[in-house]
Amino acid sequence: MKVYLKTYGCQANVSDSEAIAGILKQKNHELVDNIENADVVIANTCSVKSKTQNKILSFLKSVPKDKKLAVGGCLTKTIDIRKYADVDVVFDTNSILKVPGLIETGKDSFSGVKEERLNVPMIRSKKDIGIIVIEQGCTSNCSFCATKLARGNLKSYRIGDIKRAMEKALDDGCKKIYLSGQDTGCYGFDIKTSLPELLKELTSINGDYKIRIGMMNPWHIKKILNKLIEAYKNEKIMKFLHIPVQSGSEKVVKDMKRIHSVNDFKEIVYRFRNEFHDISIATDIIVGYPSETEEDFEKTLNLIREIKPEVLNISMYSIRQGTYSSNLKPLKTEEVKRRSKILTEEYKKIREEIKALRQSCLPEADSSMFH
Repeated sequence: MKVYLKTYGCQANVSDSEAIAGILKQKNHELVDNIENADVVIANTCSVKSKTQNKILSFLKSVPKDKKLAVGGCLTKTIDIRKYADVDVVFDTNSILKVPGLIETGKDSFSGVKEERLNVPMIRSKKDIGIIVIEQGCTSNCSFCATKLARGNLKSYRIGDIKRAMEKALDDGCKKIYLSGQDTGCYGFDIKTSLPELLKELTSINGDYKIRIGMMNPWHIKKILNKLIEAYKNEKIMKFLHIPVQSGSEKVVKDMKRIHSVNDFKEIVYRFRNEFHDISIATDIIVGYPSETEEDFEKTLNLIREIKPEVLNISMYSIRQGTYSSNLKPLKTEEVKRRSKILTEEYKKIREEIKALRQSCLPEADSSMFH
């Protein structure tokens, strides 16, 4: 059959789609770039934001009726897809290996058992980037997060299997290795190892490559901070740290059922910046959480002004079905939009400051690269 594959969401979802594509090709299905040429349309979905959910549902409704439609990914565990679109097959994140059989038989598949799919055939979306999912699920229970409902508790892959997957990616010509997962900071806690131990093994592999580490929550970084900093000193590790704080208010962070404090976040950022002056810090902010007051929002603004992150991912709070916070009374949409706009403008100023600072630090002959 000819298959059109559409992907939404994070790097872990992209990796899942690369595996789906590889398995389909192995089973002699043909992947096509145009939906009109397809017999089957597969949508690999994301459940993080209502805005993304709306885009996904709009796409599903637009699929021509003469195409068989299969829907997988995180969203299938948080809403009843069939209430919104005419779908032939539904599967979850633990049923990737079954996809060829599912589209052939038209059966659904949901499983509570996480698959071992590190070393399945892959068709990479970008030939020079190897995305390797090192763990699935997490140990957290954040009040706003639907991904935990979809991906479940932590399951770490073994170091040897990850190492073999990376060697395969390098053999395929990849120059960048993205280590991905719901929370890479808790990698190994369930199998008596840790992220620094994994990085020690991976950086021992010969070759010309760089490793970029995916999102890590502050409370896990604290447990491994000294060893993680030591691991980052290796030249093969990209100096990039994605550490979501979500709010600058200690009260709101606690309301979100996140285990860290704002001070934990700041301490980690300062430690990394003291060690690596060229590091890029990325963080995430949810604006307009139901319990966020104007004072709480001001604390978030002040934190971002202080930290000046190189990358800031701003999300307006949205209700995710099945989460704890979905039972709370939301703030008015207009107010959430207002706060989001203010924070976005503040971040634009910060980016200009960072750009000007870097420009002033360059030799005069090199400053033209910014024009």
